[in-house]
Amino acid sequence: MTTFDDREQGFEKKFALDEEQEFKAHARRNKALGQWAAGLMGLQNVDEYVKAVVKSDLELPGDEDVFRKVFEDLKGAGVAATEGEVRMKMAELLAQARESVKAGN
Repeated sequence: MTTFDDREQGFEKKFALDEEQEFKAHARRNKALGQWAAGLMGLQNVDEYVKAVVKSDLELPGDEDVFRKVFEDLKGAGVAATEGEVRMKMAELLAQARESVKAGN
């Protein structure tokens, strides 16, 4: 029975590590997305906007709250970005963030 218990504990540790890495990757993605959007909008206080984007992720589960915040802000600033472009940028930045977290950076 100990072998099964050890195996179960190993799976639980791996699951916890995977979840932690995914959380970190999403946080990094949100920060990078905020920086990207702030650059497109020509904002002076980039750090403040980045914090607002990161905070928006706490509203609802999933990525829709972050997407909605950034997309609406871009539209409000007169930046011609489509939903597809913002979603593609989110996916691109998430992939980069996952690689960064996996590499231990």
